[in-house]
Amino acid sequence: MKESLLIQSFKTADRENRPALLTYTVAGDNTKKKSLEILKSISKYADICELGFPHNTPIADGGQIQTSSYRAIKNGIKINDVFSIAKQFKKQIKDKPIILMGYYNMIYQYRENRFIASKCKKKNINFIQLISPTTSKKRLKQIIRDSHDMIYYISMLSTTGGKLKISPKKIIENYQKIKKINKTKKVVIGFGITDKTIKSLKIADGLVVGSAICKEITDSIKKRQNTVTNVIKVVKRLKNKIK
Repeated sequence: MKESLLIQSFKTADRENRPALLTYTVAGDNTKKKSLEILKSISKYADICELGFPHNTPIADGGQIQTSSYRAIKNGIKINDVFSIAKQFKKQIKDKPIILMGYYNMIYQYRENRFIASKCKKKNINFIQLISPTTSKKRLKQIIRDSHDMIYYISMLSTTGGKLKISPKKIIENYQKIKKINKTKKVVIGFGITDKTIKSLKIADGLVVGSAICKEITDSIKKRQNTVTNVIKVVKRLKNKIK
């Protein structure tokens, strides 16, 4: 069986002796066209691109991602538009993995079988599960056993973009306990990954940056500056810190 693009991306990062860099942007922020442009530009520096479904009550997300979501919703972005952005991206950049990220209630309302025509494995699609510091040991083992090519570890009990409530050292300790269960499974860390913290967490298989990018989009719009150029600067800077 052919290796997934996710696994290929992790292997490339391994060869370069660094974690994979995962970026998160909200689909349709601040327009459908601009969102695709940002995604394509980021993909030159990010190993894996996450594309978020805008949601009107994103309870796990902090202010920066909420602002991006509200902008996209205000611009009329619907679920089908997210698929459209992803499709256009993959047409042009075939070798870059893209992860669609959203809340289950949206999938439920859209209807599961309409959202994805069959089970993920049948379609060769990775189903990425999340674990957190409060995930029970029994559930943790089950998720790791049943997971596909990647698991997302939420570093702390907070919304995205918040300041780290625990030390990077403690996050790495918790992370290593997860890795011990199955060393072959790739685990990425998200929440609280910033310019200040990214270097101290570089032992991870991958690190997810979202709020810092969404904040840059917001700031660029306010200053009437080029969002694409400014976001590229942020992503390049973060990538350099983990090399």
